[in-house]
Amino acid sequence: MTLQQKKSQWRPGLVLCWFLLCVSLQPHSLHRASAVNLRRFIGCAVREFTFQAKKPGCGGLHITTDACWGRCETWEKPVLDPPFIESHQRVCTYNETRLVSVKLPNCQPTVDPTYTYPVALRCDCGVCLTSTTECMTSV
Repeated sequence: MTLQQKKSQWRPGLVLCWFLLCVSLQPHSLHRASAVNLRRFIGCAVREFTFQAKKPGCGGLHITTDACWGRCETWEKPVLDPPFIESHQRVCTYNETRLVSVKLPNCQPTVDPTYTYPVALRCDCGVCLTSTTECMTSV
């Protein structure tokens, strides 16, 4: 096989790879893929979150931080013995955080302007701990 024959064998494969790469990098296909992934995402991840920090006697301050976000697999099944249900309830919760403090604006002289909030470093699916997550425990 000559060098020219070898080169012509590779061109169709190279063209096909180049075409697939260009199509996959189009902005609309990236957007569509990420939307599908978010809808089907099961698990827990760190995600940017904005909220307004408030404290009696001070003005509010918009803060952007990292928080835990996601859905975790849960299940329940009936059993014959009390409590008649076996459940596996897990939530997306903080696994590792660091605390950050900011000073709120326009505080009254008698109010400490310091506001402390957690920044998520790592999140996992786990049992809900009311000390770090808003949740209802079993009654």
